[in-house]
Amino acid sequence: MNDTTLAQIETDIAIVGSGGAGLMCALHAHTANPDLSIAVVSKGAVGRSGCTRMVQGGYNAVLNDADSLDAHFSDTLAGGKYLNDQELAWTLVNDAPRVIHELETRVGCFFDRNPDGTIKQKAFAGQTFDRTVHRGDLTGIEIMSRLRDQMFRIGVRELEDTRALEILRGRDGSCAGLSCLDIQTGEFLIVRASVVVVATGGAATMFKIAAPAREKTGDGVAMLMRAGLPVRDMEMMQFHPTGLLAGESRMTGAVLEEGLRGAGAHLYNADGERYMGDYDPERLERSTRDVVSRSSYLEIMAGRGTPEGGVLIDISHLGKDEVERRFPGMVERTRLIGSDLATGPVNVSPTAHFHMGGAIIDRDCFTEIEGLLVAGEDAGGVHGANRLGGNGVAESTVYGARAGDTAARLAAERGTPPEPDRELVRRAVETALAPTARADGPDPFGITRRLKDTMWVGCGVVRSPDGLADTTGVLDELEAELEQVSVPDVRAFNPAWQEALDLRNQLLVARAVATGAMLRTETRGAHARSDYPESRDDEWLKYLVLRLDGEGFDIAEAPVEFSHSAPAGEAVES
Repeated sequence: MNDTTLAQIETDIAIVGSGGAGLMCALHAHTANPDLSIAVVSKGAVGRSGCTRMVQGGYNAVLNDADSLDAHFSDTLAGGKYLNDQELAWTLVNDAPRVIHELETRVGCFFDRNPDGTIKQKAFAGQTFDRTVHRGDLTGIEIMSRLRDQMFRIGVRELEDTRALEILRGRDGSCAGLSCLDIQTGEFLIVRASVVVVATGGAATMFKIAAPAREKTGDGVAMLMRAGLPVRDMEMMQFHPTGLLAGESRMTGAVLEEGLRGAGAHLYNADGERYMGDYDPERLERSTRDVVSRSSYLEIMAGRGTPEGGVLIDISHLGKDEVERRFPGMVERTRLIGSDLATGPVNVSPTAHFHMGGAIIDRDCFTEIEGLLVAGEDAGGVHGANRLGGNGVAESTVYGARAGDTAARLAAERGTPPEPDRELVRRAVETALAPTARADGPDPFGITRRLKDTMWVGCGVVRSPDGLADTTGVLDELEAELEQVSVPDVRAFNPAWQEALDLRNQLLVARAVATGAMLRTETRGAHARSDYPESRDDEWLKYLVLRLDGEGFDIAEAPVEFSHSAPAGEAVES
């Protein structure tokens, strides 16, 4: 296809992704400079797809005089096992109270209140103070609904059902825009932009049991890697401890949120034993997600799981009326699958939930490519080895806002978008079309199923050398099959074609996860090795940096900079 025949649009700022990070970015960029043109490229419906709207629990912010930024920061580092980029973590903690105020007073969100009118904050696991802001157990819907309203007000250009394929660069190496595909029509599109912000979300759907929206297939991180950016902490995939088990239903993996354990829910194995006392006697069910997920997994693997392959969460001791009042969304969800959270135990399992790994950024969302910014789950470093519940939506809105402020300044400085390298456009289109040009190849849906099973078994909650070696071998096979995959030669709304394109991204990110998991010979946060069950601070207070190099990765190690706080035995750097 001759790229001169492709449709083109030109915009000052192109934002890939329409969750909390993407829409906060658009809002802040418009506020900073209303004269700028802004386009939001979304694989689904703008503001109504992705994961921010799925957030049940809440948003961590220091609002109470008895709490402190230092305490929130300390909890974040302890949860991240000191692998965090401390400048990014401190920025998160410092900005969160201001952003909560902005969400209420400017965006129009309304959070639960105390009798005196102050914002009500609840307990979340892994925190030393009850600092989680919420709207019942449907906090994400509140935030995204109001942000969606703001998009109507500011009038951004919305490219819904549009898949970003590749980052385009100019001849000088700077970012020049995006190559895109309209999912409904099958037509390709070039989006020329002075600034591109990538905020697509993570890649946890590569696992058999997973919590995120199904469109989150690692597209952003995969594009960033193919554009040449380094990524960090790719082995750090968080498994939320309480995902629903609902058989073959797509409800399997959906999260029952952290607030249940914060409110006093108990976890039991199939023998009726409340087992968290064996793993964290002090915090019990209020331990961090990595510890609780690993504990549940070990109970299941020891033969003490339920016939459904899980464990049981029970909060019915609070009383039916109280559970229904405090957690209406989750009660309704469990009733849809034949259980009832308000009256008895519910089957749950660890579920792939959030990727701590991603592109290397600074506190203003800059990357090493001029004109290319990254915000939200596509970026690594904020959470270290494990994310605290309530810090995720905080990250997306805090860094989405910062990306918008940066993008407005940068777009004004850069002016007219550079001309994209036409060879990059041609290759992006050719690669995307390849599955439609082949016949009698393997089915992409079958490859996806094998990927999910393989990652769950060999690169899941607890990893072993043999399991990781097997995973690597299967990934080799699946990558070879992807090169032969064929789909119907139909452009307009072709689910098989879209599956093949998803799979290309998922396999690349899966390869990075497995590579990091094989290299990190310790257990730290969300990464657990059966052959190295303890953390090794003497060897592994450092993070792995991967950069795509041909068919493999160039791998480097970088020490964590203890710019604000240091674990025992280490010194704070001056």
